[in-house]
Amino acid sequence: MTPSREGARIALAVGAALALGFAIMACVSDQPWAALRALLTGPLPSIERAVDGRVVVHRLVRFGAWLQDATTLTLVGLAIAIPFRARQFSLGADGQLFMGALAAAVVSLGVGDVPAAIALPLAFLAAAAAGAAWGLVAGLLKTRFEANEIVTTLMLNVVAVQVYRLVVGRVLNDPTAGFITTPPLPDAATLAPLIARTTVTAMVLVAPAAVAAALFLLRRTTLGYEIDLAGANPWFAVRAGVPVARATVLAFALGGAFAGLAGFHVSNALLKRLPIDLTPGIGLEGIVVALLARGRVGALPLAALGYAYLRVGAQAMERATDVPREVVLVIQALIILFVVSDRLAPLALGLARRTGARVRARIGGRAA
Repeated sequence: MTPSREGARIALAVGAALALGFAIMACVSDQPWAALRALLTGPLPSIERAVDGRVVVHRLVRFGAWLQDATTLTLVGLAIAIPFRARQFSLGADGQLFMGALAAAVVSLGVGDVPAAIALPLAFLAAAAAGAAWGLVAGLLKTRFEANEIVTTLMLNVVAVQVYRLVVGRVLNDPTAGFITTPPLPDAATLAPLIARTTVTAMVLVAPAAVAAALFLLRRTTLGYEIDLAGANPWFAVRAGVPVARATVLAFALGGAFAGLAGFHVSNALLKRLPIDLTPGIGLEGIVVALLARGRVGALPLAALGYAYLRVGAQAMERATDVPREVVLVIQALIILFVVSDRLAPLALGLARRTGARVRARIGGRAA
């Protein structure tokens, strides 16, 4: 399918899901139009001119939340999409994110008083290495012991979350904080905001750069060819001399490295310390983003932006109207169903054509 047809199909799926979502809003709310407007415009900043002529920008917090969520979702989407190129359905991005965040925090607190030019790269690399190591475990379990990757990655998520809580609660806990958390990370190891009143940092540029690096690796390197061939036809790959086991393991590790960078984004850019109650689940949302992108690495940033837009719009809608956030969860589910259902869009288009033909025939018959 050409990119233009694929884009039209996705636009049709999103439009149909929003139409059905509006119908649900009309059933549960007295102000469905206000709810839809809040959903579609909530994440965008509002620009107004003050009485004295100054330009004032409102709702920057929501705009920043949109960009920061999209950054995290792009990176965890990579953690799902790269193993999927080797036909491995990894659910381990959550655990890899936790391990990456923990490694970044440990290194940041341990380097002491060093310049940012040293502290930031060390924390960045530590997060990527920890995520890659956690992904490597899943890959080795798959190739050496033929363990089901869905089960192993889910169980490794549980292990990672408990290790994280053990280290934060028993080793790194700051007794003066009033709640269980690490000490604040040194300023030299954290990223400053790029936009005032938000937590949007340079990671918003790192995420598309990571996608570009992943595309280069998959399309222009021997390893990328081996990963694709191992996923497309492992029987042929083995007979062609391709190290399928190594390619599979490295696909898991590469995906884990990107999830680890998402952990760095959480620890060193957003929170700047790690609480023990860091909520799991963001890694699993990478599955949704990867599905929306239909496994295409290059489409992950757009899918992440769209999904994050709905998330932030849902919060705005819930605060401004009487429509609960669960309605947006229904819309998100419908979008995913429509996007991943290959035959649904052609069926809808065919039905629309037949209906149009019948209407034109009736109009022509009456005119005659």
